[in-house]
Amino acid sequence: MLKKTALSLAVLLASLSVSAADALRVAADPIPHAQILEYVQKLDPGLKLKIIEIPSGVNSNELLAHGDVDANYFQHLPYLNSQEQALGQKFAVAATVHIEPLGIYSRRHTRFDQVPVKGTVAVPNNVTNLSRALYLLQANGLIKLKPGFNDAAKKQATPKDIAENPRHLKILEIESPQIPRALDDVDLAVINGNFALEAGLEPAKDALGLEAAKGNPYANILVTTPTLAQDPRIEQLAKDLRSPEVARFISEKYAGSVIPVAAE
Repeated sequence: MLKKTALSLAVLLASLSVSAADALRVAADPIPHAQILEYVQKLDPGLKLKIIEIPSGVNSNELLAHGDVDANYFQHLPYLNSQEQALGQKFAVAATVHIEPLGIYSRRHTRFDQVPVKGTVAVPNNVTNLSRALYLLQANGLIKLKPGFNDAAKKQATPKDIAENPRHLKILEIESPQIPRALDDVDLAVINGNFALEAGLEPAKDALGLEAAKGNPYANILVTTPTLAQDPRIEQLAKDLRSPEVARFISEKYAGSVIPVAAE
């Protein structure tokens, strides 16, 4: 796995080195981010984009910090904040674009009351999405967190913060991109919207439980460096991503599985 990731990174960096000098290099997850950027390129052909689809295991924030890309589009603000601490690097949010509701999925059950005692639940292993998953399990009555854990935006939860677990569910922390592959092996899986889409799932239809869009603090953002924040190309891309045309594209293509935040 390490060799494969290293090879992917080497190939990726080689491709970046031959990018057009005036093209804006944007790292993005394949679905839905790169698809949305491809639509922006058709919508605004005057804005030259170099869209780099990021393979699993490559950290787009490290690429941005090292100057290998000019922006990235794949993450939400709580994750970015944790990355700033981990990397010791400040970034800049250029646009807030869409929400990918986190969902609870199962191939074994069609209702939560079918989940057995000591059932297994796969959740993301990174700090922010793990907390997000626990709040979603709580919202669907599967667990109860300790008093004070009622606002995902203000207080991060870990499995140690579970106060009540009536079914004695076993929480399995797994890397987010790998969770769809574990669906056959667990009772429930909490999957990020982009990875669900990549796995052929339709969150709005297939999820047993889905995050609410209203008041959701996990909107996906376009991120750049403070130095590039005023770059006209970044500003134009941010404007395009917030446009009514892009909002309509997102709504029509993803049918509630990806939700535009706002349109200018």
